[in-house]
Amino acid sequence: MKVAAVQMVSSADRDTNLIQAQYWIEQAAQQGAELVVLPEYFCLLGKKDTDKLLIKEDDGQGIIQQTLSQCAQKNSVWIVGGTMPVSIDSDDSHVFNTSFVWGPKGQCVARYDKIHLFGFDNGKERYDESRVLLRGHKPVTFDLPSIDGHTWRIGLSVCYDLRFPELYRVLSAQGADLFLVPSAFTYTTGQVHWTVLLRARAIENLSYVVAPAQGGTHDNGRTTWGHTSIVGPWGENLGELAVGAGIVLADCDATHLKNIRQQLPALEHRHLP
Repeated sequence: MKVAAVQMVSSADRDTNLIQAQYWIEQAAQQGAELVVLPEYFCLLGKKDTDKLLIKEDDGQGIIQQTLSQCAQKNSVWIVGGTMPVSIDSDDSHVFNTSFVWGPKGQCVARYDKIHLFGFDNGKERYDESRVLLRGHKPVTFDLPSIDGHTWRIGLSVCYDLRFPELYRVLSAQGADLFLVPSAFTYTTGQVHWTVLLRARAIENLSYVVAPAQGGTHDNGRTTWGHTSIVGPWGENLGELAVGAGIVLADCDATHLKNIRQQLPALEHRHLP
């Protein structure tokens, strides 16, 4: 199955970002991608955290969801919409950071609300996602019947989730053989941890990892690390884009995955929950 991870340098304008996302999805589809994954906050990296509240949408409604649904149908691809802000009943000051999945007929097939919320303070940079976001609670997988004849079980995660291996163990126990990690890693943390963590999640679960990222300097002055990557189940780098907008394409091979898991049946050797 050919997959595409889209790297963006999202702006503070939703409509501009949607145009860019559609362009890269179309480019990926033209190059044979069956699954296209956008980065975290693809629709908006605002000048302040509360800008997310201005473009939030109810589940199943709104221009962002409608655009990606139509784009999936138009290009006959599976689309994972990075993340977008989704309304919370009776709480106007917070949103969920949500990853939606659309099938090639435009149908929404899965929703994942980011579980782990980023917090960081080194005296120079400070981030606290909990000021505007509420966390989700439920690990989510979905099945993608590929034209390669294999039904891929795909585990959803977002950015900071990458630091919590227990989430991926749960997804693996549910049968996931491919993990998605749409992200907007900071430059400071990304340069030392991003690649190491992606490879670790792939190796310890003998699974593919597809990690689209934000990669550049944004309207708010923040610089994201980028390095959108696709990693194989042996920890091999299948493709990477360091900085700037673009796509990374790679083939995920079900036979290779099966062989790796037969040669090193580590998932069967686990004894602790």
